Amino acid sequence: MAKSKNIVLIHGNFVNNLSWSNWKQHYEQKGYIVHTPANPGHEGNPAALRANVHPDLVKTGFIDVVNNIAALIDSLPEKPLVIGHSMAGMATMKLVEMGKAAAGVSIDGAPPKNVFPPFQTLKTVIPAFGFFSGSKYFMGSRKWYDYAFFNTLPDAEKEKAFEKFAVPESYKVSRELVLNSFSNIDFKKPHAPLLFIGGGSDHIFPTSLTKTIAGRYKDADSRVEVKIFEGKSHFICGEPGWEAVADYISDWWEKL
Repeated sequence: MAKSKNIVLIHGNFVNNLSWSNWKQHYEQKGYIVHTPANPGHEGNPAALRANVHPDLVKTGFIDVVNNIAALIDSLPEKPLVIGHSMAGMATMKLVEMGKAAAGVSIDGAPPKNVFPPFQTLKTVIPAFGFFSGSKYFMGSRKWYDYAFFNTLPDAEKEKAFEKFAVPESYKVSRELVLNSFSNIDFKKPHAPLLFIGGGSDHIFPTSLTKTIAGRYKDADSRVEVKIFEGKSHFICGEPGWEAVADYISDWWEKL
């Protein structure tokens, strides 16, 4: 079968679509047509967004993220390969369930509502729900990003990564992931091929969770694969060596 040349890259929480800039260029050099939409309320330069929060940010929930990508996919000439990181790994799973993707890749992906996360995950991301906050949105501190995202980077690089990528995040996205029935996945339903990628040093979603999510899929005729990259953090798509992850995915896709 002829492979789709369209790739949609979906960014996760706490960063925006500029985090995919290198991947977009990398895949375009391979001949793909690459789409890197910003999730609603995330458009703009990260430093500017930290200084002045996007007016639509606090309105944005997980359902809005998925529907925004679904609308983009519906405008394309063919079903794309969909790749999502973190929260967007779960968005990818949902889009696959909806029949929108030719195949899906979840990188360090969040669990659906019907897979309970480990304590390590809860401990790290609980501030992003805002249940005990007077703020209208979440903005992670340097210390939080250094632990949750950039833990494998040299100290000198952590500050640069924060300045370049960190953005405010809507509490509504995280809340809908854990509280809204939309965020359940029907694991018995036949689906397009799925690849789950985990980083061995991810402080938000440990590899045990990645393997658990993949293992919940039950349709014997639907393809599910797992690849763990040891030593990689939650910043797996941006830290040195990201090319190996990107190439693994495109090789997997071409061989389907």
